[in-house]
Amino acid sequence: MTLTTPSRLRQPQGLDDLLNYRLLRLFAVSGAPVIRLCEGRYGIARREWRLLALLAAHGPLSPSELADRGDLDRARTSRAIGSLVTKRLALRVARPGDARRAVVTLTDEGRALYDELFPQVAAINRAVLAALDDPLLAALDEALQRLTAHAAQLNQQLVPDAQADRHRGGSRRRWPTHDVPGG
Repeated sequence: MTLTTPSRLRQPQGLDDLLNYRLLRLFAVSGAPVIRLCEGRYGIARREWRLLALLAAHGPLSPSELADRGDLDRARTSRAIGSLVTKRLALRVARPGDARRAVVTLTDEGRALYDELFPQVAAINRAVLAALDDPLLAALDEALQRLTAHAAQLNQQLVPDAQADRHRGGSRRRWPTHDVPGG
């Protein structure tokens, strides 16, 4: 593994110098045991686990609130909620007077799964963080808080004239696909 100097983090020379790419790699590598645990032992996807954990932490939420709190898109959140309901881990209850709006809550089975699974996920988290001593861990925590707050501010300022729009074709509008002979 090559170390990136602070100057390369500020002035990236390639993909491996980009903060988001490095965080994505960390997420993929450190999240792999959680995925194996969730899918292999409990039959739930990472997204479903995230929704269970949010419901356990915050109580009943609307699907939109779940998507926002979990940093997930609404369509995938809706599908994950449907899967949790099918597995009897959550309930989706229409609000009185407006069947289009709903609240999602954990079932007793969902709560029991969360109570069993969370300590195991927390143990994986502790094992990953064991690579850092307490001062470095505190610095990481502060850095993540600062970066998250700053990125939220920048989100309103950077590339204001471009809007992601996967529903209307996203990148296909910019790079139309063409039939490839023999493909």
